[in-house]
Order: sequence, then C-alpha cells, then structure tokens
Amino acid sequence: MKYKLFFTVVFCFISICSFSQNELKVTDSNTALHALQPDYQVPYGAPKAGEVTAVMNRIFMFLDASTPAKMIDRESKREISDFGKLSQNSVFEPGVFRLISYEWGVLYGAMLNASEATGEQKYRDYTVRRMNFIGDVADRYRSKNMNNSPVRSVNDPRALDDAGSMCAAMIKTMAAGGNQSLRPCIDNYINYISTKQQRLADGTLSRNRPLADALWLDDLYMSVPALAQMGKLTGEKKYYDDACRQILQFSQRMFNPDLNLYMHGWIQAMDPHPEFHWARCNGWALLAMSELLDVLPGNHPSREKILDQFVKHLKGLASYQAESGFWHQLIDRNDSYLETSATAIFTYCAAHGINSGYLDVQAYGPMAVLGWNAVTTRVNEKGEVEGTCVGTGMAFDPAFYYKRPVNVAAAHGYGPVMMAGAEILKLMKNWQIVVNDSAVMFYKNGDNWRNYR
Repeated sequence: MKYKLFFTVVFCFISICSFSQNELKVTDSNTALHALQPDYQVPYGAPKAGEVTAVMNRIFMFLDASTPAKMIDRESKREISDFGKLSQNSVFEPGVFRLISYEWGVLYGAMLNASEATGEQKYRDYTVRRMNFIGDVADRYRSKNMNNSPVRSVNDPRALDDAGSMCAAMIKTMAAGGNQSLRPCIDNYINYISTKQQRLADGTLSRNRPLADALWLDDLYMSVPALAQMGKLTGEKKYYDDACRQILQFSQRMFNPDLNLYMHGWIQAMDPHPEFHWARCNGWALLAMSELLDVLPGNHPSREKILDQFVKHLKGLASYQAESGFWHQLIDRNDSYLETSATAIFTYCAAHGINSGYLDVQAYGPMAVLGWNAVTTRVNEKGEVEGTCVGTGMAFDPAFYYKRPVNVAAAHGYGPVMMAGAEILKLMKNWQIVVNDSAVMFYKNGDNWRNYR
C-alpha cells in the first residue's frame, strides 16, 4: 500500500512538472513572438521628461561646483573681489574646466538652451554670471593694457579656437540679459575672424598647422556661428555671406557626396586627399550649419544650399548609427570605439532639425531618441560625461584616431549633451513619442495613435 501511494505521488509530481513545462514553453501558437522583449544594450523607447531633466540636472550640479567664477592671487590663493586690484599675478581660481575655451563656449550656449527648454532659471544664470564675470575681468585688463593675463585669448585672440565659439556664446548671452561689458569682447573676436585669420585665395579660412594651407573641418564651428550671430546682432549681410561662404567652400573640398560624410583635414598641396571621417569634426560641421540656419534670413540667396547640405549630411550620418545608438569615433569604421560627444551633437541636430521643420519626424525622430538614450548611459552619478574623445589634431593614418584617449575631463562632451537633452525635451512637447508594435513611433499631439495598432 505504501509503495502504491509512493508511486502515485511521484506520478502526480511528474505530471504536474510536465504540464508546467508545457505551459511555460514559448511557441508560435501561445505567444506573440514579435512582442518578445529584445536584449537592448541601451534603454529603448520614449524617454520620460523627468528622466531627461534628471540627467541634465546631474550635469549642472557637477559643472556649477567645478567651474568657480573667481579671481585669486597666484601666491596667496586669496580671492580678489576688487577687480581694480587685478595684476599680472592674478589668475582664475582653478576648476575642473577652464572658463574660457571653445568647448565652454558650446556649454554656455547649451545652458541657455536648457533654460529655455526646462523653464529653469539656474541654467541661464550659470551662463550669464560667468560671461559677465569674464567680460568685467577682460575690461579691467584691457584698460590696464596687460595682454599677458588670464583673459589674453579674449583681448588678444590668436586662433579661431580662441575666438569663434566664445564670440557666438557672448552674443547669445547679451540677448539673454548679459551686460554690455561683453560687446568689446565680441567686437574683438569678430574682428579677428573677419580680418586676421589666415585664408586661402578664395577666402576660405585656413591654418598653417600641421602643414601649410590646411583646412580643419572643426573650424566651421570655430567661425560660422560667430559670423551668423554677428549678422543677427548687427543686421549686416556681410557676416551672413562669409558664414555661407565657409560652409559651401569647405564642403566643396571636404564633403564626400557618395558617403554624405566629411573628411577631417584637407591640405591644399596634397594629392590625393586622404579621408578620415572623424566623428566629432562631422559634428562641428553639422552644428555650424544648424546654428547658421537658425538665424540666416529666409531670403538669403545661399539659404537653400545650406539647408540642402545640412539634410544630406544628416542622411549620411543616420546610415552609420550603431545599434547601440552611438556613432563610432571614425564614423564608417565600426571597429573604432563608440564616442559620446559626437553622438550628442548628432542627436541634437536631428531633434533640432525636426523641431525647426527641416526634417521628417518619422524618419529622424527614432534616430534622435535612440541617440539620446545612448548618451544617458554615459552620464555617471556624479554628473560626469564619460566616453568623450580628448582634443584631437589632424592626422592621415587610422591609428591616430583609433587610439585617441577618452576622459571625463574632456570638456567637449558637456555642452553637446546638455544641448541634446534640451532639444529632446522640446521634441517631446511637440510630438507624441510612443512604442507602437515594439518600435519607437511619432504622432501629432492630439492624434489617437492607437488607431495605428
């Protein structure tokens, strides 16, 4: 009797297990296989506004604490509050990042974008407070006729890196309530770009670094936004004309129409011109076009050409986005590493192009959302941006680009990530972003997207 009971229990147990296994087994007849959750490397789907602002706030808190706006005595380390006492021995209080650099020019503009998108004054205040501080310090040194100073690059710019990005940011800051001490700095910067920077015979901005008559694609951002903003500030067409000339003449030499990508460097005397499609320089070119289109009058004769170039470039970039949402350090070489700053710039430009009415939201919206989701994985709990390539010169071999280090202190990543977050927030306000049939889709506000299920 005991044995019979034992075998009955065992049989029942086996039957139950067999039934459970059959119930758990996924088949075409019991499961909608197309709805199974994929193993995504980064978050997939529509971001939430609170999540976007949380990322932006982490970055803000880190930067606000890491970039003090103070002058100190080099020897005593004491703060100098009376700018009348500034001397050759006065320096900026050291922070993680410099207050005056082309990278921080991007960041200052990005903070203004963030303030507009979120309605939070702290982002605007970050820029206005530091820009006013820089303008006041520059004014004091200018009146003392001391060029060897912490603001030498403001009062005596000697390269496009000194002038362009900071100039554009100062003009934007004045429009946002910055004080008039910025105007002499702006005039000084634009005078350098327009009259002092080396150019080729046709007026294309160039350098003698690392070789004679070199075009750096980066220089589109170091010049065009400043020229565009100066056109807006003064109403003088010559600044718009020069900005358009740079885009079109750089593109004639450096844009590959088969790939819709730019090469990084071009040397006038070199033949052939080796193509290395470095991601961030493509970002600077795209961002320069985006900022020009923001202010270029609708009746300007070059506007349609600039817009066409912007759209072609984004079309090319879209075809190289990795499944993780990032772009590679060398865009068309997928064994090079995934880079953050360029991904953030491309994300911003795609979202901004949609918000401005230049791009089809259905075609480029998912690209922008995927890019933003990727970028968020590189912002750590401290608010540092990881995975950003450090400053990069021009080279004509792949090893140089493949092996450029990444570092959280690379300032190039912070402005683009803040810009991307701000523009994604605007995109979310303008459209319904939902996952329909497992994929990211965009619908007009007010439409019932469930009609398309």
